[in-house]
Amino acid sequence: MKMRLQKFLSQAGVSSRREGEKLILAGKVQVNGVRVTELGTQVDDDRDRISLEGKEIGKRERLVYYLFHKPKNVMVTRKDPEGRPTIYDYLKGIPERVNPVGRLDFDSEGLILLTNDGGLQNRLTHPSKEVPKVYRVKVGPVGADLRVGPGEHVGSPLHSMIQQLSSGVDIGGYVTAPCRVKEIGDDWLEITITEGKNRQVRRMCEAVGLTVLRLIRTAIGTLELGSLSAGRYCPLTRLELEQLKK
Repeated sequence: MKMRLQKFLSQAGVSSRREGEKLILAGKVQVNGVRVTELGTQVDDDRDRISLEGKEIGKRERLVYYLFHKPKNVMVTRKDPEGRPTIYDYLKGIPERVNPVGRLDFDSEGLILLTNDGGLQNRLTHPSKEVPKVYRVKVGPVGADLRVGPGEHVGSPLHSMIQQLSSGVDIGGYVTAPCRVKEIGDDWLEITITEGKNRQVRRMCEAVGLTVLRLIRTAIGTLELGSLSAGRYCPLTRLELEQLKK
């Protein structure tokens, strides 16, 4: 497919389009061995050989974005020295070399974003961006001793624990930021955090005396797990990608 030379330079990761224009005007770019100085030059990235100061520029791998539902007891790594299953056992149908954005524990499950877009990956994981991540957590034991009565939690130990989690707790030399916690069913909590410390949600629950029996990540930013089955993946729609980048 034909495209402007400066667009090719940008997609190849050589420069921005504006910087690419400067390189072209300076005579530093060659197409099929011929120096090009015209900004309107069109190239075919499948047929033409484009070089910068004599060094050929390879075509950058197509950027891809997938949602993956990580099953429980699966490692988020390419190879596990203990021989445990990894997420890449489920991703053999993806030809590109994709990386997970963030991680999930071996015994946790739920949504993982996979991409080869390093720039987006860095932005989503940088603490300053405060990207919200939503987890559904089954806790226990949460029996009658933690409840005033069916559906009544005000003043109960469970209510106090939820308040502590919401306000921030010490998880071992680090106090978590305030977050949103709500009860969504018997012994189930929905916890939304904007940080990404190692095993953070589990450590938060343990800090207030709750045991995590099951942990499922259901959303990352604007992306939601929805009805995607465990072990399956699907590409992001254009709208999902646009909303995520915003």
